Amino acid sequence: MADLFQPDARGKRGKSYTAKDIEVLEGLEPVRRRPGMYVGGTGEDGLHHLAAEVLDNAMDEVLEGSATRIEIHLRADGFLAITDNGRGIPVDPHPKYRNRSALEVILTTLHSGGKFSGAVYETAGGLHGVGLSVVNALADHLTVEVARDKRLWTQHYRRGKPTGKLASKPVNNRRGTTILFHADPEIFADLAFRPNRLYRMARAKAYLFRGVEIHWHCDAALIKGRDQTPAEETLHFPNGLIDALAAEVNGRETVTQEPFSGRAEFGPGKGRVEWAVAWPATEGEPAVGTYCNTIPTPQGGTHEAGLRSGLTRSLKDYGALVKHRQAGQFTAEDVTGACAAILSIFIPDPQFQGQTKEKLVNVEAQRLVESAVKDHFDHWLSGNSEVANLLLEHVSERVEERLRRRMERDVARQTTRRKLRLPGKLADCGDASAKDTEIFLVEGDSAGGSAKQARDRRTQAVLPLRGKILNVASAGTGKLLENQELSAIVQALGCGMGDRYNESGLRYDRVIIMTDADVDGAHIASLLMTFFFRAMPKLIEEGHLYLALPPLYRLAHGGKVFYARDDRHRDELIRKEFPPRAKVEISRFKGLGEMPAQQLRDTTMDQRQRTLLRVAIADHERKKTDRFVEEIMGRKPEGRLAFIQERASDIVELDV
Repeated sequence: MADLFQPDARGKRGKSYTAKDIEVLEGLEPVRRRPGMYVGGTGEDGLHHLAAEVLDNAMDEVLEGSATRIEIHLRADGFLAITDNGRGIPVDPHPKYRNRSALEVILTTLHSGGKFSGAVYETAGGLHGVGLSVVNALADHLTVEVARDKRLWTQHYRRGKPTGKLASKPVNNRRGTTILFHADPEIFADLAFRPNRLYRMARAKAYLFRGVEIHWHCDAALIKGRDQTPAEETLHFPNGLIDALAAEVNGRETVTQEPFSGRAEFGPGKGRVEWAVAWPATEGEPAVGTYCNTIPTPQGGTHEAGLRSGLTRSLKDYGALVKHRQAGQFTAEDVTGACAAILSIFIPDPQFQGQTKEKLVNVEAQRLVESAVKDHFDHWLSGNSEVANLLLEHVSERVEERLRRRMERDVARQTTRRKLRLPGKLADCGDASAKDTEIFLVEGDSAGGSAKQARDRRTQAVLPLRGKILNVASAGTGKLLENQELSAIVQALGCGMGDRYNESGLRYDRVIIMTDADVDGAHIASLLMTFFFRAMPKLIEEGHLYLALPPLYRLAHGGKVFYARDDRHRDELIRKEFPPRAKVEISRFKGLGEMPAQQLRDTTMDQRQRTLLRVAIADHERKKTDRFVEEIMGRKPEGRLAFIQERASDIVELDV
């Protein structure tokens, strides 16, 4: 152990390190040495954080009920002035520093201010005694004016230090505080305030407190090029967050005609919350703006978590109440992932992550917001059943999209493995290349057995399906994921679904639906075509999907044998191929499973003799086809009923 304290091999020690090397930074020197600790950096964000701190102090006076008006003036020389008509910073001598005014103490001493105890400000957004002193430290020039008790008090500062004493003169009909400052180029180099950014900051504050008027003024010389920032404007929004949400949505169509908005008190001394939420009908960037005591929290935090949880729990409960098919699968991402929302909370002692206050971390805030939002949303949904149902369907579509993407990712992961995990029921073909190979999708193990015996093992694969598969048009993606038959098809083909469809991953050149030549077989074929149309439309577009035409009848007489696809074909063959009064032996196949393998090969699977129908969709018919599939196969039975009623008179006989 002693060797640790010995000189190194060269007989030398490092640099000396003694008590005289310990620095004690006093006053505002720590801020100038390490500005990033206080404003997040010396770039554009840090620069505008100075403006935010001064504006936050003015808004604190508004929130306390002592001010109603704020003026912001960005001058062409780079100076920014922010004025409020509040009580004015105290200017009397500070009891601890009797030779200095309270104003000078606030501007030159870290952690000084009137927001620690809550006796003066019930809710506040400043840095609790750091904000204004930090602005002063990082400004090469700062002038403060305080109008109170019929006098105007003025003092000038340079890089955090006063250049003279506090001076005063009489003034009438004025009160409040003005801070005029210029950011120090030694700290922020040649950066300058951006008019548009300051204007949006001011507008956000006006939205968050409907009782305030903010008068914006920017010297015209600063507005250049495509900057649409007004030179002057009075910002006042009587409807508060609803006005803010309307500006955010900006005319986009929404699922519900009116937004879900409200406000709630947490109780005496605990604060309050306000919110406005809309669900745009079209996909776009999610826009959730959160604030605490009018301070923007771009990284969200516990209050945002409370909003999302409250909305999700409420909609899930309502969905369960009305027995909605997917309510149990709703997640916060489904309900709020694409919504536009503004949330504003006011609490006495906000705790933020980091000095720049970008994320709220008060644990209690989540519970308070969640409870308030859920209670109001419960009443809103139950009182607007039609609107609630629209919202349920909108969220259901997001659930299905999420589950579809998850299934595509799972399939994609499987196809990238060296050995693809194939369904156990699949009888695969021998050729490794997809060229000229085909897979037959057949109904039932019995038909699968016949098809496996009749196939060409080198180029033909067989996948038996159990019964009628799921109707994906009415069941949704959630059920699709759980359906073993459809999952088996996706695994066997290896090409993925939807946006992740990969033509090069398709393991077969032709996908052939081969079902019995009866009504049940036609129904199964329609379900499979619906699946491919919805889940793999590109497979159809690329010409890979076919329908086999197995016979329904076997006709024999005098050594002649023919196969008929249906009743019409049967009658045609009897008329053309046999003598007029011949006693033709007619056998009806009950299904592919009862057809001898040799007959199945000759009639349906032999590439030299069979007939296939290729499934195709004309480009100009895509929308029409989509509407038809939704009408006939979708969730609403009214479309199917109307279709049947319109065509009932065309039916001559039923095959039942």
